[in-house]
Amino acid sequence: MSPPHCTVAKLDFGVLPVPDDDTQSHHVLGKDERHVRFQNPYPSAGPTVYPLPTALKLLRGSITGKMPSPSIKNAADVIPVSKQSPHLNPPSPSQTLRATWLGHAAYHVAFPSTNPDSNVTGLRVLFDPVFESRCSGVQWAGPKRFTPAPCTSSEVAPNIDIICISHSHYDHLSYNTISEIARQNPGVHFFVGLGLKSWFVNQCSIPDKNVTELDWWEGAELNLSRGEETIKAQISCLPSQHASGRTLGDKDTTLWASWSIESSGKKIWFAGDTGYRVIPSELEHHPDFDSIDDYGKEYEDLPRCPSFKEIGELRGPFDLGLIPIGAYKPRWMWSSVHANPRDAVEIFKDTKCKKAMGIHWGTWVLTSEEIDEPPRLLREALKSCGIEETGVFDICAIGETREF
Repeated sequence: MSPPHCTVAKLDFGVLPVPDDDTQSHHVLGKDERHVRFQNPYPSAGPTVYPLPTALKLLRGSITGKMPSPSIKNAADVIPVSKQSPHLNPPSPSQTLRATWLGHAAYHVAFPSTNPDSNVTGLRVLFDPVFESRCSGVQWAGPKRFTPAPCTSSEVAPNIDIICISHSHYDHLSYNTISEIARQNPGVHFFVGLGLKSWFVNQCSIPDKNVTELDWWEGAELNLSRGEETIKAQISCLPSQHASGRTLGDKDTTLWASWSIESSGKKIWFAGDTGYRVIPSELEHHPDFDSIDDYGKEYEDLPRCPSFKEIGELRGPFDLGLIPIGAYKPRWMWSSVHANPRDAVEIFKDTKCKKAMGIHWGTWVLTSEEIDEPPRLLREALKSCGIEETGVFDICAIGETREF
């Protein structure tokens, strides 16, 4: 296929509103005092989580029964998969924002056409695509998909203009998926956090000009010529509370991020993967740790990540938020980097999203909550916060398209 002409211009820092505090506080020097690493700069993240101790805790939890593996026997009933994605194949112009869940954190979003009489589709964005069976460095080991992908990377590739990547973990960044999409659609443009561009250029042989690397609070303007029309968009790299790494030796050497995109009068926010506030690790030894309400009175004063309110105040409101609701149990282990449904509702409120869809669940067994728990707890969280339980912050079938 002949790719449309695309230009991306990085905006000078401060052109878009930024927080008053030190926006570089997430940059730290490595032990050699030369190579930059990244950190979560707020108390809400707790101490740094390291891969090897985490793996040992997982092993111990599995042996002792503290981290049971959830059943996936009824996965098809709990998380239906639709193979019908009408705006993906073939694409068609629309005056609405259309979002299609492709499993886990992967979402395809089609923005409205540039004008009501246009026969040209608006900007088409893909977030964190992973279509492999396993989210792992190899396809013979690692977490195996228990719900099928609604399409392949080859099928979706022609209908993408840009791809935004939240971070380098295997359930959000796949070498096979990225390489196949780039081969099928050589004009696609990638937006990534600091330090990650070299992986795309060196590992995937993607041209340097097709990858834009941004720091938190930085932005870029995109102009895309499709036919006789020009599609304009503003892309912003924004904070999240997480980590990065693909091996034992590259922890936190690339930046994790959330993303906002504005085009054709619509604005969305993709949270990627994030925690919100850390639960004390000593709860590991609590006799009834699994039933503790960490939003109860005893824990109501735990520090919250301030970045989300800053995102809402400085870059919001958003027509749609894509916010993680899964991979959170046990809380004493995962709360610093993964949001549970109540965290997700608080993030939704902080970021001033008008509507939201839940991501980061229903695809791989990564933690110990039952596969049907995230949507159930999401409804309970919405109710406890006085928000409608359906139609505001919702879930959908994999492969289903919602319009906003």
